[in-house]
Amino acid sequence: MLAYNLGNFLRRLGLPNAIKDWSLRSVQVKLIKIGGRLVRHARRLVFQLAEVAVPRALLQGVLDRIGRLCLAPG
Repeated sequence: MLAYNLGNFLRRLGLPNAIKDWSLRSVQVKLIKIGGRLVRHARRLVFQLAEVAVPRALLQGVLDRIGRLCLAPG
């Protein structure tokens, strides 16, 4: 039950309007279960994803919305 509530919270607040109506299963399959790799390049770690799985603009929109969420003061 907790996992469902957390997933629903993320779906409502963290996803752009274009994909806000996706089911939790669709979010899991299309955004979370993506093959990727972590590469060290020029003293930085780069996370590489297959762009055919998720368009760059869509993933950037999700990351931007999650980044704008803030904790309550206190």
